Amino acid sequence: MNAKHEIVVIGGGYAGVMAANRLTKNTDAHITMINPRRVFVPRLRMHQVAGGTHEGVVEYIDVLSEKVRLVIGSVARIDAPARTVLLDDGDSIVYDYLVYAVGSGNAAPSVPGAAEFAHPVATLEAAQRLRSLLLDTPTSAPVTVIGGGPAGVETAAELAEEGRVVTLVCGGALVPYLHPKARRTAHKYLAKLGVTVLEGADAVVTAVHAEAVELADGRILDSAVTVWSAGFSVPDLALRSGLSTDAAGRMLTDETLTSIDDERIVAAGDSSAPSQLPFRMSAYSAYSLGAHAADTLLHRIAGEAATPIDMSFPAMCLSFGRNAGIYQIGRKNETGTRIYASGSIGRKLKEFACSAGITHMLTEAAKPGSHHWFKDGKYRPAILAERQNAAVPVA
Repeated sequence: MNAKHEIVVIGGGYAGVMAANRLTKNTDAHITMINPRRVFVPRLRMHQVAGGTHEGVVEYIDVLSEKVRLVIGSVARIDAPARTVLLDDGDSIVYDYLVYAVGSGNAAPSVPGAAEFAHPVATLEAAQRLRSLLLDTPTSAPVTVIGGGPAGVETAAELAEEGRVVTLVCGGALVPYLHPKARRTAHKYLAKLGVTVLEGADAVVTAVHAEAVELADGRILDSAVTVWSAGFSVPDLALRSGLSTDAAGRMLTDETLTSIDDERIVAAGDSSAPSQLPFRMSAYSAYSLGAHAADTLLHRIAGEAATPIDMSFPAMCLSFGRNAGIYQIGRKNETGTRIYASGSIGRKLKEFACSAGITHMLTEAAKPGSHHWFKDGKYRPAILAERQNAAVPVA
């Protein structure tokens, strides 16, 4: 009988769960997933947690294979030479192969006063704290949401639908991915909900106070509750473990999602940077990358060559409260086209996208290897080839 392959998955989000489920395809693999929470958190729902329209949790029994051992804890460090994961509580777990899927969150704000007076919404605990604060705040009190990306827009819309007085400070364009036509529709939906939208360089936040927000043009906005939904960051676990990362802290991998430092480590989701060309943050990308990372390890265990990642899903969906949404079709270069669905159809497509991730992971648990994703085969290799050619000096 073959010895069991010990595989550790760090992170129980979309990428980690999909990878763990897919790895059960190898019956000689013993899979352990380490996560700080006892429940799965669908990140797509955090604005709803803040708005009180969703609990934002799913039991692991509903998404994770029963063949995967779940360890509740936080990882302090990865000792790659010793193939050991060290936990905060002093325990350690030895591995043969490792999946790094620690996810992402909002960047720590550098704006004066933001760390003290602004409230993040990217994690379950942060969204729950924000909800508790809002329950103790009069509906008529002004709320400022900072960040013009999807999370900021959805949070602003969700709170405005409660009847709150909301200002959305973008500091640039409202959801840059959107086609101008779709952006006009987004403005229309936000205006209908009563959200005041501030865009452009003048709408950059320069300071946050207990009850006010200062902008670059000198304006001071009254703000009883300020929500911070700007920026991107990943945990520094790879960096403090001595593994190579990009400037944002994502683990550097090749196109098979294998760490450039150690072929026994693969990375997936928001915390991975294959060829220093990371994929856009989304749940779909995360669980598809998780599946590919698992495939890389399954090939490696079987003594087969791992294949490069090939994924293409140029789209974005946004909700504007519970009654409207936008489903934007994009190009492979991450710009929106004129084609998008809106209104109730957009809302239904957004809800379908939120539910589909859960369905895909549950299906993968029952039938490992079943998840497939959209592929392109041309655009990404062309970018990588162009970058490589540019780096080669002409004789």
